[in-house]
Order: sequence, then structure tokens, then C-alpha cells
Amino acid sequence: MDRKPRLRLLGAEVDRITPAEMLAFAASCVRQGRRAIVANHNAHSLYLAPRDAAMRALYAQADLIEIDSVPMILWGKLLGHQVSRDHRCNYLDFRGAFWDMAVGEGWRVFHLGCKPGVGEAAREAIARRHPGITLGLRHGYFDVNGPENDAVLAEIAAFKPDIVLVGMSMPRQEAWIAANLERLPNAVIYPIGAAFDYEAGMVATPPRWTGRLGIEWLYRLFCEPRRLFARYVLEPWALVPAMFGDLARAPRFRRAPHAPLTTLQRPAP
Repeated sequence: MDRKPRLRLLGAEVDRITPAEMLAFAASCVRQGRRAIVANHNAHSLYLAPRDAAMRALYAQADLIEIDSVPMILWGKLLGHQVSRDHRCNYLDFRGAFWDMAVGEGWRVFHLGCKPGVGEAAREAIARRHPGITLGLRHGYFDVNGPENDAVLAEIAAFKPDIVLVGMSMPRQEAWIAANLERLPNAVIYPIGAAFDYEAGMVATPPRWTGRLGIEWLYRLFCEPRRLFARYVLEPWALVPAMFGDLARAPRFRRAPHAPLTTLQRPAP
């Protein structure tokens, strides 16, 4: 994959990659037996990362950082960056292509997260759409320090995954990956939040047209107002200082340098 320079948006660095480019990168890493992290940024992560050192450590080690937000893309376009809706990478948008590739390439995928029983329901739903998947599961309710964590890592290693999906919500999932990275197998690692809750039908899946219009957050807020009110209504205000920083650096709004002043010529006496 042709790696482009990262963009700096709203205080964070992100990659201008399409879902197809991201999946091609993952396939290349699996073929090489290489460990890699594919992280993502949205408004919630932009709020959390400056406040959580472990989360920042994950992004510092990430091989790719997806833009998981249409508003971020629209903001980047306003600033004059070469970015479009094609660069939005959200699990619910690329899941069909991901699981098709997993079956076609024979990937072994391990999901860590969810409440007990939810992962099993998600696996059944995915298997109905994509027969032949190899998907291991472990719920996310464990002590991330000590013997329980050691047992989880041993279970993942024994499965020999090509892909590890970590769905334990932000910032817990990012902190866990960063803390345990050297003990994880050579696999492509994705923090994916509540993706399997959607797969299991525990949470209503937003219609894909809401994602294309950039109002998926509004659908989710309508479905879970108590849980998501602070995330979608209050947290974005913390990004205002970063917006001013973006404006100061933006290609579109950066002022051209002044032409050099010339010495005024006095008329000859």
C-alpha cells in the first residue's frame, strides 16, 4: 500500500486510507506474519486521548489510524486537505468485505470483548452471512492485571490468530492492547469497540445512509440517550481549541507570504 503522509486533524494524526486500502494492508501483514495495529479516531477518541496516557501510547504505536468519522472528514475538506468520504473507515461499513476476505484467505480471527454470551450470538450472526469463518471468542469481563490476564493471553496464543479484534470500549481496549502488545501473537490487531454488540443485535445497527450523511451519531443518540448524551453533545466542545489550531495550519487558510517591499524611488532633482 502506498503510504501517504499523515494528516493532523483536531489534535491527532490520522491516515488517509480507504477501507479497501486498509484491508489490503491487513492481508499483506497476515501473509508476512507481521504484527500490526489498525487503530481509529472519532470525536470520542479525540476527547479521551489527551486525557489518557495509555491510550496515547496505543496511537503512537499504531501502523494505521483510520478516520472513523464523517464530521472529521468534512472538517478536513473545509481545511483544504485531500480527503473525502471514501476515507471513512468504520467497522459497520467494511464488515462485509472484512469477513468475505477472512473466509477467502482462511484467516483465523479472535474477538476479545462483550458480555458473556454476546460474542457467541455475534458469531452466529456473522456465520450466517459468511459461512466458513474461523472465529474464536473470549468475553471482556476479566481482571486486566495478574493471573486472569495471563490466562486470556494464553488462550489467544493457543488459537494462533491472524486477526485479533478487541472490543472492550474506549479507552480500556486501547490501554489493554498497548500494555500487552509484546505478548500478543503476530497478528493484525483492531480495537473495534461495541461492534459485536451490533452484530449480536444487542444494539440497533444504524442504517448505512446515516453514516454516509454523517448523522450516524444522531441515530445512536436517539437509541441510547442516557449513555451517549455526554459523548455526542458535551465532549465535542472540548475540541474547539484544536479546531483553532487546525485553522492556523490549514492549507486553505494559511496566508501567502507578503511580497518583499521595494525601495521607493525618489524622482531625480
